[in-house]
Amino acid sequence: MNNLFVYCEIEDGVILDVSLELLTKGRSLANELGCKLEAIVAGHNLEGIDKQVAPYGVDILHVFDDKRLYPYTSLPHTSIMINLFKEEQPQVCLMGATVIGRDLGPRVSSSLFSGLTADCTALEIGSHEDKKAGKTYENLLYQIRPAFGGNIVATIINPDNRPQMATVREGVMKKEIFDPNYKTEVIRHDVSKYVSEADFVVEVIDRHIQKAKHNLKGSPIVVAGGYGVGSKENFDLLFALAKELHAEVGATRAAVDAGFIDHDRQIGQTGVTVRPKLYIACGISGQIQHIAGMQESAMIISINNDPNAPINAIADYVINGTVEDVVPKMIKYYKKNSK
Repeated sequence: MNNLFVYCEIEDGVILDVSLELLTKGRSLANELGCKLEAIVAGHNLEGIDKQVAPYGVDILHVFDDKRLYPYTSLPHTSIMINLFKEEQPQVCLMGATVIGRDLGPRVSSSLFSGLTADCTALEIGSHEDKKAGKTYENLLYQIRPAFGGNIVATIINPDNRPQMATVREGVMKKEIFDPNYKTEVIRHDVSKYVSEADFVVEVIDRHIQKAKHNLKGSPIVVAGGYGVGSKENFDLLFALAKELHAEVGATRAAVDAGFIDHDRQIGQTGVTVRPKLYIACGISGQIQHIAGMQESAMIISINNDPNAPINAIADYVINGTVEDVVPKMIKYYKKNSK
């Protein structure tokens, strides 16, 4: 009762990274709240699935195994969440801001009248004083996310209704093993008690998944360009540098909107979040929307002809100059010294 729940997404029997990241954060939050961390997995052929989540500190794993639950469809998974939550009365529920999470989360929160904050970039536990009502709330979930186009960072709370629900994008939280030998209690539920036959009205006949063209999220080195790169042709310089460094190329929204590069390489609030060992920012001013997607990089090098560019404030090294001048020299120097 009143524990913290994480909905875990699966693909071909494997828990997705975004769910493991939320389990890591959920374990930390549960420790602060003094409650248990519980996880939900719904799919088919889930024998041994507990071994994937146990090292992340899951106290209780709820398993719903039925061949009709995979691949995901809206109605049965929604019924599982709603009916389970009516029984368990959780205080917090977290899920990934994925295609599935963005479909499932609002359905569950709407049915339970709980509210939901989407695309959070941070989650914390804190108190809130309602001076008008003369009440003080303890141990609330601070749901933190950029708002008004990224111009401010909003902290959203849900004082009264439960569960407090939030979605988080992949890569925002760190994925870390809590205890390799952690003991997890597994509860296998009778799906028919939670899902009606009418919920299975939609049957997936065929399913096609297009694989990503690159590994931007997993690359240890990212060379990223902003509007200051100037043109699609100048982005070719970044691709040339990335080839030498065995890196991936990313971009800001402004560069994508200008047509310099494809949308699937966009980094930031409305793109992907990356945590590389090295992030080379080329012609990037450093708007908060972009910073949100790369600020956890281990080392940041900024190449910019504006010494006062905001990104320089978070960079470890700043090279003052144009992309056209600096990047070819970097390529030349690397070729010379990497033989």
